[in-house]
Parts: sequence; C-alpha cells; structure tokens
Amino acid sequence: RERRGVYYTPEPVVSYIVRSIHGLLKTEFKKADGLADDGVTLLDPAAGTMTFIARAAQEAVREFEVKYGTGSREDFIRRHILKNFYAFELMMAPYAVGHLKMGFFLEELGHRLADDERVPFYLTNALDAEELEQSRLPGFSALAEESRLAGKVKKQTPILVILGNPPYSGHSSNMGDWIRHLIDDYKQVDGNPLGEKNPKWLQDDYVKFLRFAQWKIDQAGCGVVGMITNHGYLDNPTFRGMRQNLMRTFSDIYILNLHGNSLKKETCPDGSPDQNVFDIRQGVTIAFFIKRGEKQEGAAAVHQADVWGVRQEKYKWLDTNDLQCTDWKELAPSSPFYLFMPRDTELEADYLRSPSIPDIFPVNSVGIVTARDGLTIHWSAEEVWKTVTVFSGMDPELARQGYNLGKDVQDWKVTLAQKDLLDSGPTREKIVPVLYRPFDVRHTYYTGSSRGFICRPRSEVMRHMLMGENLALITARTNKSPTTDHFFCSNYIVETKCGESTVQSYTFPLYLYPTADRADLFAHHESSERKPNLNPKFVTALAEVYERDLTPEEIFCYIYALLYAPTYREKYAEFLKMDFPRIPFTTNAKLFAELASLGGRLAELHLLKSPELALPTCQFEGGGDSRIAKGRKAGLRYEPSEQRVYINATQYFAPVIQEVWDYKVGGYQVCEKWLKDRKEHQLEYEDIRTYCRIVTSLKLTLDIQQEIDTLFPQVEDKIVLLSECESTSQ
Repeated sequence: RERRGVYYTPEPVVSYIVRSIHGLLKTEFKKADGLADDGVTLLDPAAGTMTFIARAAQEAVREFEVKYGTGSREDFIRRHILKNFYAFELMMAPYAVGHLKMGFFLEELGHRLADDERVPFYLTNALDAEELEQSRLPGFSALAEESRLAGKVKKQTPILVILGNPPYSGHSSNMGDWIRHLIDDYKQVDGNPLGEKNPKWLQDDYVKFLRFAQWKIDQAGCGVVGMITNHGYLDNPTFRGMRQNLMRTFSDIYILNLHGNSLKKETCPDGSPDQNVFDIRQGVTIAFFIKRGEKQEGAAAVHQADVWGVRQEKYKWLDTNDLQCTDWKELAPSSPFYLFMPRDTELEADYLRSPSIPDIFPVNSVGIVTARDGLTIHWSAEEVWKTVTVFSGMDPELARQGYNLGKDVQDWKVTLAQKDLLDSGPTREKIVPVLYRPFDVRHTYYTGSSRGFICRPRSEVMRHMLMGENLALITARTNKSPTTDHFFCSNYIVETKCGESTVQSYTFPLYLYPTADRADLFAHHESSERKPNLNPKFVTALAEVYERDLTPEEIFCYIYALLYAPTYREKYAEFLKMDFPRIPFTTNAKLFAELASLGGRLAELHLLKSPELALPTCQFEGGGDSRIAKGRKAGLRYEPSEQRVYINATQYFAPVIQEVWDYKVGGYQVCEKWLKDRKEHQLEYEDIRTYCRIVTSLKLTLDIQQEIDTLFPQVEDKIVLLSECESTSQ
C-alpha cells in the first residue's frame, strides 16, 4: 500500500469534496437534484474501498428522499446509483473489500443487491487504455468480462463527475504508452518545451490520474473533477506546463491548499504548528476543475484558499464548509510560471526583469549521482584506491555482499561498475576530489562513463572541472527547505545533493575547456585555451553599461555576493524556492566593483583558500583520543553558554558562537553536519585544521553578508534590463 502511495482518505475530506460537487452540479450544470439527477454519471478511477462512491451515494439518496420521499428509494438506487456511479481499482484486496462494503452500505440505505445485480466497480488499471484480451484464456471469462465493462466506461461512457484520492507515487509503475503520451501535453509551456532533461515529477501517479480525469471530461464536453492530491504541482516549476494546460481545458479551477508539508517544515502564518490531514510528510490540496459546455474563451478563472492548523482543526473546518461557502481569492496565473498559489504580482514582474542563472551560464547540469555512495565516495584517495583495486577483481556476488550493495538497479549494476574500472585501468590518475557537501571534500574514482562505477557522472559538465583550473556556482532549481540558502561554490566536481539537501543541486562552471574524448578527460589544458561559460550577449550588454570589459571572475563574484545578501534572499524567497535565482545587475560601475570584491572574498572563504583564514577564530582544546563519540551527553554536542563544540567528553572546538553553529548552507547545518558525518572517526591533524578554518570562514561570512546587505538597496535603485539576453540552458 505504501509502495503504491495509497492512503485511506479521512471522512471530513471526502465529505467536503462530495458536498461541494453536489452543489456545483446544481449551480454550474443546472442539475436541480445534484448527485441525484438522472443525467449525472460519476467515476472514482482509484476507488480503494469505495469511500468516495459510498459518500456520493449517501448524498444522492438523501437529496432524493428529501425531495421525493422514501417510497421509490429502492428503485432510485437500482436505476441511478447502480447504473451511473462507476469505480475502478487496481489492487485485489481493496476491490474485494469495496464490493462487500457497498453491499452492506446499500442495505443500510434500503436496497439489498439481487443475485443479478452488482455495483459497477471494476478491477482494472484506469491508466491503461488497452484492456487485456483474457477471454481467450481458459478460466478467465469472468475477468475478461470485467475488463470489457471497464474498457467501455473508459472509452465510451460520458462521465460528468470524476472524484477521489488517487495514489501518490513519484516512482510510478504506470508507464504505458497511452498515459505517457497524454502526459507529454504537460511538457510544453507557452508553445515551447519545458527545457528540462528529465521532468520526472510529471510521472507521479497523481499527475497521471489528474490527466486521465481531464481527458475523460474532455470526452464528455463538460463536467467537474474533485480530487485531493499532493500539492507539489501548485508551484513547482516542473508543473508549469501542466498548470497552463489545465487552465486551457477548464473554465474554473478551485484550489484549497491544506498544506501540512513537513518536508518544507510548514507552519501556520502565525508560527503555530501546521499538520497534515494524512499521516504523510508531503502537503496536500483539494482541487475542483470545472468545464462548462460552452466553447472555452480564454484561460480558466483560478480561485484559491488556504486551511492551516492542526489536523483536528482542519477536519472540523472541512466538516462545516463546502466550496460554496469557502472564502476564495482569485488568482491571475501568468507566464512563465502560471502559479496556482498567491504571490506578489508586482514583485514578480520586477524580479522577472533580471536574467536567471542558466541565462548567464548556459552550460550546466545537476551534480554527479553515484547510486552507491558507500562504495564510490571515500575520505581519502588511498581509501578509494584500495576499494577500486579490491572491488574490481571480486566475484560480482561476493562484491555485492562484501560492500552491502543490495540489488542492481536500471542505471547501476555491479558487473558494469567492475567493467568500467577494469576498462579504465584501474589507475590512480582517475582518483579525484569531489565536493560531497558544503565544505566537505572527499574522493572518488571518476572515469566519465555513464552507468559505470559512478551511475551518472555528468561528464558533459564535470569534465570542465577536471581539465584545468575552474570555479563553479552551485545552486538548485527548487528549494524545499524553509530557508533560501542553497548557494555555494566549488573548484572540484560536485555531488548532486551538495548544494541542497532536499532536491538535486546544479553545477554551473565558470570556464569551458576544449572538447575532448573521454580518454583525454584528465589532460591538463592551459588557461588560454579555455573560454568563459557566459552568454555572449549578456557579457556584451554589461560591457556597454560599465564602459569596460569585465573579467569572468568579476561577473561570477558579483552574482555570488548578491546570492548571499540576506535582504535579497528574504525579498525574493517565494521565487527562490521554485526556480533558479535571477540576478539584478546595477547600472553603477563602482557599486558593481564593490560587490564583486565582497563576492570574491566569500568565494575564497568557501573554497577554504582565503588568506583571511591564516589566523583561525577557534582552536581545538582538551586531552583525549580526538575521536568523535556517540551519545548526547558524552558525544557530539554544542554548549552555547561555553561557546564550545564538544566531540567527546573532554575535547572541543572553541569559541564557536551560536550564529556560526546554526549557520546553514543548502539546508545543512554546516558545523554539525561536518562532524556528524565523521562520528566514531578519529580526527587527524588535517581534519582539525579544516574544521577550525570552516568555523572561521562562517564567522567571516556573516560579517561580509552584513556588508553586502548595506549595499543591496542601491542595486535595486537602478538595474540593467537584460531580458533580451535570455538563452536556453543546456
């Protein structure tokens, strides 16, 4: 059940959706009896144990009895509920329970199913358009008939209402050609491709069920969809094509955001706790999509509301409200994001005037994905070499057991990893540093071959970090953390979770080296052979503004400074959480130079190469074995009153102020994370030296951020308009 993302729907959620649809049928579709109207057909395409169908039947029977009495109730159930209320389910257990449940439920409503009657609840996959031809197989005639009836509902029966709680599963097993072809419609926005190599979140099952519902309503020509789903599609940039497509299909869209996203650490606007209506971490939303029969003129009107609070408060609200009495706010979703969430449109327009990071640095990619960090990432080059030489010569099954590698997956297999190592030597030359987490440089064996020792090496970008001196900006397209701190830099190849703990981070190299075969990946090239990874139009425009040619480093450092301005992060937090950052460039040449200088200091500090680190602000004190101990009392801990970071009962780093201890990059609390990852390890001299330098770097970073913040308001007084420099990122 959990693997398929199937969760029981709380009754208040079901009630709100059913009662709202009942009202919409009366007001929007002129069905005076709502769900009890003869012309209403209804489908739950992922029905589970029939919770939604049962509640809809109850509402329909109640409406019929109030208006027409109880004398013909049985006939109403037989002729309307059992003929027009359809349901699909893929899993056998809920399918069986659902039939039993509806049998008992209909008895309670006054109708006992006859031997020749059944609830139109079919064992089928709603997302599979092609029904199995099992009638040719002996013993499968009943299942073949089930498939035939389900197929008729899918393809031929006009459905006016689609409702339910479809499964949420990012790793969907519903990969049939039919539904994937329909999902392709969501990969376009404003007539252009999304520009994402792998928009995998569009493959989530709930997205596919929404697309199925949209297709069925299109078939009927009019209708309403009411579903509770993951709320990720409301503002995630990957779904902007989906949002635009839904707006083109439907006349009105109502979004009731129930929040409860513990992954984003959501709290109520007043700071009090916010809880999910389900026992899941992903926030949810109830959405209604209405398509009237007349020809669609323009995009849908989008209405939005929020429900915050603890679970029981949300249940109480849902029980006592419906769509008709909800306090909706009208949104105006617009290009390029088409957001289904409120935002400051004036601020958005101002923000969108500036170029985004991919507009400036065209060549980029997410960081490397190893698929097996425990095997491929090590503290030292010597540990990598030992692993490579032993692992490459082992029997594959013994290697799997010895290194706890688990089962092979599509993109990483033990035999392919071993072949990659043997084909490359092995040779010590291919052992390289990798920035694994902020300030945490480790080592790996890098051949550049995909689906080899490293699953996805991203050699098209990472090779530029290996062929000579370079510098790369690290950021993320989206940010699920409550803070906007997903910015860092590196002069090594970068692991994909380095710059953001909750999503993949991207690497933007400053320089590009000459194209070379993979065999020449490690060949050193002179700096004169490299070229800047900068949009030429952008560079030319800036040169005209500042009346001089800028160095690539100046541009990089200016950008880096702005990304570390607290006011910039706070002001544009809403946008920084849903797409790559955009950078306003001042028209003031002197101000540009000042910020570039501060950004350069920051970059050197974060690379731990700054001369300012020569005199550390903290030391390592106390006697012991320098081992990071386990346990709260005698292990790793911070004592704020002493400004000490203890690694065991007797040894500590000090002084470390609270602000430095709490400092985060990409959602990682740097000072804690660096030591926590080394728990039970004995710190050597170089480790101690590095940690002291990290603490010093963060303390100086805080000071420089304040300097940048005093200058940031001047940037926005007059900015360069560079929208014409936009390019398609690679």
